Amino acid sequence: MTFTVWVAVLGAVLLTLALTSSYLRWMPVTTSAMCLVLGIAIGPMGLGALKLDISDSSVWMEHLTEVAVVFSLFVSGLKLRLPLKDRTWRVAYGLAGPVMILCIAGLCLALHYLLGLSWGASMLIGAMLAPTDPVLAALVQVNDARDDDRVRFGLSGEAGLNDGTAFPFVILGLLMLRDDGSGFLGEWLLRNVLWAVPAGLLVGYWMGRGIGRLTLSMRIRNADSTLSPNDYLALALIALAYVVADWVQGYGFLSVFAAGLGLRQAEVKSTDETAPPAEHLVQPVVGHETVDPQQAIMGDTDSLDDSQLAAGVMMSDMLAFGSLVERSMEVFLVTLLGVVLANHWDWRALAIGALLFVVIRPLSVLVVPWRRLLDGPQRLLIGWFGIRGIGSLFYLFFALNHDLQPEVAQLCINLTLSVVALSILVHGVTTQPTLAWYERRKQPS
Repeated sequence: MTFTVWVAVLGAVLLTLALTSSYLRWMPVTTSAMCLVLGIAIGPMGLGALKLDISDSSVWMEHLTEVAVVFSLFVSGLKLRLPLKDRTWRVAYGLAGPVMILCIAGLCLALHYLLGLSWGASMLIGAMLAPTDPVLAALVQVNDARDDDRVRFGLSGEAGLNDGTAFPFVILGLLMLRDDGSGFLGEWLLRNVLWAVPAGLLVGYWMGRGIGRLTLSMRIRNADSTLSPNDYLALALIALAYVVADWVQGYGFLSVFAAGLGLRQAEVKSTDETAPPAEHLVQPVVGHETVDPQQAIMGDTDSLDDSQLAAGVMMSDMLAFGSLVERSMEVFLVTLLGVVLANHWDWRALAIGALLFVVIRPLSVLVVPWRRLLDGPQRLLIGWFGIRGIGSLFYLFFALNHDLQPEVAQLCINLTLSVVALSILVHGVTTQPTLAWYERRKQPS
């Protein structure tokens, strides 16, 4: 398939979504579910217009999914404005820590005893499928920086942090497949857990916070609060946080999420912590970098000082830019998933998906002692909203590019793609009605 054909497919899918958006808004279906169906329709299972060999394309697919996850993680970090000492953060820590480990363990046991897979393959596939996806779960995450609902905030924090739990176990699965002994466990624990997790978080957070404070102070000093290109700043911070974390052998995904979080905390510190987020008080006009500063923004400019104006423009631009890249990558990658699904569908995924969605994930959430942080219905919602997606695909291609045996590689491809597709369809149909019920429940009677 030529590059022109792929561009034509992407354009056709985007046009279809644009023309049908007014209808889809009133239907219980997500954009991801529509893209998956469109991919199936134009793939070998439907019109046969497109074909893709997973094994031959694993290298560039790893990088493509990596870019999609990186942008989504950065945007997720930007939206989380609550102070790190706020009790709501405990929900995110619980989901990304104990709940994630329980999900990996439950999947590993199910794959080993029900399907007869080796412990290494079971651990690897369990770690691939356990994380909540930061890209496809955007609908159930925080709407913006003012949203402090514990269900959405917890899922957003989990999606940003769970790579710190899942990635070490992906690496553990690869190590188990190469070595039948346990001599590697000490080095794995030291390098991939005790060092890589905190290193990634600290590098990203302090880079984001430091660059954010430096940028705001320079723009205020130079009277340049509305004219600077903030998309350049977003790209630079994402790239540097990822590369520096990788250089010190930390996790780049964690670093990028923490960079977005640190940048948001810099905005909070530069403005009134009790005030609404600055981007909700002022909005940059289209092409604000090239017009007169007095005409570059609209909103409540009279009551804001220079630091609030600079922060509002910076955050608005970064959120808009990051969300655009995130949505575009989501459309393309989920459509590709639909294209390849015909050649890799595995009926055993029905049992694995049912266990994960209905038993393992909900039970893992319920057994954690949340105390007063979450009530019963909130726990059930969080248990159901463990959406799988692009993050799992990245782990799959990462593993494929680390010399898996052919039979193990095929097993990983089939089960991962099939379970992710099931999640997109099942969660895609149920998400909007469930969220609507939750919002009605929150309203005072």
